[in-house]
Amino acid sequence: MFRPFTFAAAVAALASPAIAEPENAGRTEATSEQPFQAQTVARFDLPWAIAIIDADRLIVTTKPGEMFLVDHRGGDPVEVSGVPKVEHAGQNGLLDVALAPDFTQSRRIYFTYVEPGEGGSSLVLARATLAEQQGKAQLSGLDVIWRQMPKGKGGQPGGIIAFAPDGKSLFLTSGDRMRPKTAQDPDLALGKVLHLTLDGKPAPGNPDADAGGARAETWTTGHRNPYGLAFAPDGRLWLHEMGPRGGDELNLIEPGVNYGWPEVSYGDNYNGTPIPKPPTRPEFREPALYWTPVIAPAGLAFYEGDLFPAWKGSALIGGLKTQTLSRVTIAGTSAHEEERFAMEGRIRDVAVASDGAVWVIEDESPGRLLRLSPR
Repeated sequence: MFRPFTFAAAVAALASPAIAEPENAGRTEATSEQPFQAQTVARFDLPWAIAIIDADRLIVTTKPGEMFLVDHRGGDPVEVSGVPKVEHAGQNGLLDVALAPDFTQSRRIYFTYVEPGEGGSSLVLARATLAEQQGKAQLSGLDVIWRQMPKGKGGQPGGIIAFAPDGKSLFLTSGDRMRPKTAQDPDLALGKVLHLTLDGKPAPGNPDADAGGARAETWTTGHRNPYGLAFAPDGRLWLHEMGPRGGDELNLIEPGVNYGWPEVSYGDNYNGTPIPKPPTRPEFREPALYWTPVIAPAGLAFYEGDLFPAWKGSALIGGLKTQTLSRVTIAGTSAHEEERFAMEGRIRDVAVASDGAVWVIEDESPGRLLRLSPR
């Protein structure tokens, strides 16, 4: 049953029973026996994110800075004009896109990108109105509502958007930009999950709402490279993030909690030096699930459709390194990787349409947009 989102419930979660001992799912083997058929709908240059409009239409962003409208019933993708200039280099570029809670009436979308500028680049959250007329599409009324400052260098921007189930606020992942110590600095909006109003301001009721600055925006701390954020059917918020050499994580997100990066990890540094493991620092929250070796998770969606009844309530997670789609079952605060499907490319994002079909995109050039339906 869906649990309505309230701040009282979120804060009460801090007093909930401790997370169960995390499971290492890294030894799960991918299967080539897929319960779905994959229809190639379109191809793009390094596609990054999907936003479902309805069962037939969706929005796709590409890392180089393009946005498209796609209709799987036919016709070429329609490029959306008015997209701002982005810093496209390495992991940076045009990132996530999400429909506003009142999209049907307002036609407003929210999206993230890495913005160039003097002194480096920064993660930006913007919103605009999507206008369509005579086969063309454009963004109007572009408004940058949040900007990570100060600017600097580095990849790992995060940038995933999740609207609260009540539609009155949003959550935004902000990566550490490859500067690990920032994740534990309360005065920098890096390595954090932020909770903002629909206008990009600190949301009332945040753990340090009265502190001002980044502290007022912060919901959780200690994240590395979070490319998946979504609410489960029961109203709980889940996030996955990439570890270093080992230690990709799936975390249950609760207000005010510190998840430990870079002080602890189930992985090691790229130069081979060890990182203390989470059990050595009980003040940090352990993941519900971790992967060693890594899958490089990207994209997160919970399945509530009817086309795949066995998947109901499961989390679907793309794997960049493993070129897989993982199905993870959730039981309270525990998580288990139930199965892992071999795909033919690096899966960057996952979305579920109202008809129950699953959409995925490949982080390739060209990368395919695929619609998955039962065999």
